[in-house]
Amino acid sequence: MIEVSPGEAAAVIRDGDVVAITGNGGGMLEADEIFAAVEERFLTTGHPRDLVLVHALGVGDAKARGVNRFAHAGMVRRVIGGHWSWSPRMQRLAHENRIEAFTLPSGVISLVLRETGANRPGLITRVGLDTFFDPRRGGGAANDAARAALPINEIVSLGGEEFIRYFPIRPDIAIVRGTYCDERGNISCAEEAGDLDAHVVALSARNSGGRVLAQVRERRSGKDCMARLVQIPGVLVDRVVLAPDQPQTHAGGYEASLAGLPHAGTELAGRFGGLAMPTGARAVIARRAANEILAGQSVNFGFGIPGGIAAVLSAQARLGDIWLTVEQGIHNGQLIDGALFGAAAFPGAIMRSTDQFDFYSGGGVDVAFLGAGEVDAEGNVNVSRLGQDVVGPGGFVDISQGAKAVVFCGTFETGGLAVQVDNGHLAIERHGRIPKFIEKVREVTFCGPAARRRHKPVTYVTERAVFKLTEAGMTLVEIAPGIDLQRDVLDRMAFRPVIPPGLALMDPACFAKDSPGAAPKEPAGTGAGHA
Repeated sequence: MIEVSPGEAAAVIRDGDVVAITGNGGGMLEADEIFAAVEERFLTTGHPRDLVLVHALGVGDAKARGVNRFAHAGMVRRVIGGHWSWSPRMQRLAHENRIEAFTLPSGVISLVLRETGANRPGLITRVGLDTFFDPRRGGGAANDAARAALPINEIVSLGGEEFIRYFPIRPDIAIVRGTYCDERGNISCAEEAGDLDAHVVALSARNSGGRVLAQVRERRSGKDCMARLVQIPGVLVDRVVLAPDQPQTHAGGYEASLAGLPHAGTELAGRFGGLAMPTGARAVIARRAANEILAGQSVNFGFGIPGGIAAVLSAQARLGDIWLTVEQGIHNGQLIDGALFGAAAFPGAIMRSTDQFDFYSGGGVDVAFLGAGEVDAEGNVNVSRLGQDVVGPGGFVDISQGAKAVVFCGTFETGGLAVQVDNGHLAIERHGRIPKFIEKVREVTFCGPAARRRHKPVTYVTERAVFKLTEAGMTLVEIAPGIDLQRDVLDRMAFRPVIPPGLALMDPACFAKDSPGAAPKEPAGTGAGHA
């Protein structure tokens, strides 16, 4: 292990290198001092250029940090990313076909790196079948430049069953981060908000003949760097950059509760906001979705509108009745919503995100609550391409395909929607300009027909209507009190759902202005054991 400055670390990267990074939105494990030095070198000298950038989770602040540091014309030629929303500049390069833009499920990217590091022939998995990431449906190529390039996966058959084989990714450079290291380069993430995939990012580069650059806050002696708390052993590490001002997250400083440390206080620091109760349409959706949860279930919440469900459960004193996980590796605790989603105060466990994705794809979640950008007549959902932007699926595909049941949460339409919630009723003050229930989604991130074949319970919750995917197709099962079925629902959909006799009303408690709602009714078909 050699201790170097950020500029010296940046100088190691050559033109054309494959660069794999770790990190998560909100600044978790973001090695931004190294990223900034690489950016400065490029802007000053024009090198390194033509890089291939690989990241499983969204990394950045939607402005200048993280992946944004690499978002300059000529600096990268290809990006394989799980989530793109934290870098509008990279999204713009993809839209303009100035890079080859590939999106893949976040778990797939991390696990491909693990398989590469173990010198196995890529990742063989069901994750992505029948979606946009299936090579027969696009293979994750998100723009014309990517579609003209060589594919990054293929269909294989084993024992008469189809799988996707995602090809190995062999990084020349890995950029990782921890809290501290010792004199032999052992890296600990002991005071970070997550471990993420830092180990496999380093492993894949080291065992592919590449180099590993690590950023840490400080160096400690070996006796003060406990072996049990080392996430990346020094044998994998080539260069270490000391960054004394490195923050734990973009919120600044270090908060012991986010790292699950024993000396953490009992109250969450005010700058994190805690579990803020959702309002308006988001509150209705969160309350109704919470009614789908049974005590004792293993539950996953996705980013966005589903993130508000935890606050509802907390207000109903039900959060302790479930086992909660998010893809970044967190188990239980007080989830942080918004830009720091993926972190939690006082977590019960912090696992590697790679281990968490194994848990998800193996069916460990009883019910997952995920967002929905578009929904179509077959029950397909799109969250990976919205408007002209490449968004990517994040952990959506890994989670939605593995979960025993899925509840999609989102407003019925978007673009200026305004509603009034009061006294058990919903009033639509202004309809949204952009419909979300359309004839055919632009990109299939979740495949409705495949879910029907597997008899997976699928529910779609909006502020004014609830649908279920049944053998008969997309079925409207509830509407909100106070709205007109024809005017506010059917006339604003591009397809006609199945409408059973005796259409039910959504629970009026979901529309209480200042209350999280009454005790939920027991839903059907979401318990453990349903496939």
